Amino acid sequence: MIFLQLFWTFFKIGLFGFGGGYGMLSLIQMETVRHHHWLSSADFTNIVAISQMTPGPVGINSATYCGYTAVHNAGMGSTLAVLGSFCSTFALVLPSFVLMIVISKMFMKYMKTKAVQHVFLGLRPTVVGLLAAATILLLNKENFGDPSVNPWQFIVSLFLFIATFVGTMWMKINPIRMICYAAVAGILLFY
Repeated sequence: MIFLQLFWTFFKIGLFGFGGGYGMLSLIQMETVRHHHWLSSADFTNIVAISQMTPGPVGINSATYCGYTAVHNAGMGSTLAVLGSFCSTFALVLPSFVLMIVISKMFMKYMKTKAVQHVFLGLRPTVVGLLAAATILLLNKENFGDPSVNPWQFIVSLFLFIATFVGTMWMKINPIRMICYAAVAGILLFY
C-alpha cells in the first residue's frame, strides 16, 4: 500500500512542482512530513542536505531519499526501501517526461502567441513563491538549533547563514566555495 501512496504522492508533486527541485521542496515536505507523516522534520532536513551534496537535481534526489526513508520507517527492509526510492523517483519524473514530449512539439509552433506569453507571465511569480516557501520551511530549529537549549549552535548557525547569504548575494562568491567554507567552519566550530 505504501508504494502506491508514494507513487501517487510524488506523481502529483512532479505534475504540479513548477520551479525545479527547490520549488518542489515545500511540496515534498508538506506531503511527506505533514500529510502522510512518513518522515520527521529532522529526517526531511537531513534529506535536503544530502540531496544538495549529491550530484543531480535536488528534487529528484529528495524524492529518492524520501522514498527510501518512508519505506524504511514503515518497518520494511532495505530491499523494499530501494523499491520505494525507485517508485518515488519514477513517479516524480514521469509527468515531466510526458509533458516535455507533448509540449516540445507544440511549443515551437505556439511560443510567440499571446496566450502562451501570458501563461509564462503567470508562472514566474508562482515559481518565486515556491522557492520562497522552500526557504522559509528550512528556517527551523533542526537547521539553526534552539537558542534556549544550545545558544552556541544557534549563534554559529545564524552567522553561517548570514555569511553565506552575503557571500553569494553581494560578494559573488561561488556557491560551491561557500558550501566548502561553511563545512570547514562547521567542523571547526562544532567539533
